[in-house]
Amino acid sequence: MFENLNVWEVGALLMLALLIFGDRLPVVISDGLRMVRNLRNMARSATTDLSKELGTDIQLEDLHPKAFIRKHLLSEEDEQAIRKPLQGVYDGLKADVTGVHQELKDVATAADPRRPAPAPASTSAPAPRTPNYDDVT
Repeated sequence: MFENLNVWEVGALLMLALLIFGDRLPVVISDGLRMVRNLRNMARSATTDLSKELGTDIQLEDLHPKAFIRKHLLSEEDEQAIRKPLQGVYDGLKADVTGVHQELKDVATAADPRRPAPAPASTSAPAPRTPNYDDVT
């Protein structure tokens, strides 16, 4: 949860918590930890009750509707039958997007002003240089 915070930011958060809660900080921390433990126990008991009702082993991660249906209600063949019509559409769409992406890259390469223009076939005198702002001033 805090993997993107460095030491100074964590220290600043602790100082801010100390300023806000003062002497009550240990009580607030213990109440927060107690609440997290109670929520975890409630979720564990709910999954245990649901496992007993359905007669299968259910983990907390399985309570997401998609994961629940995939694991407990659909067989492997049913899942493949559902995916089969959509797989062709997905493959066609992916091919179209890849083609459009390649065409856009080709257009961007052709329109790039930093890319040198092809040299003319015949050698001619260099074009007269037009004065720019620095030359005039």
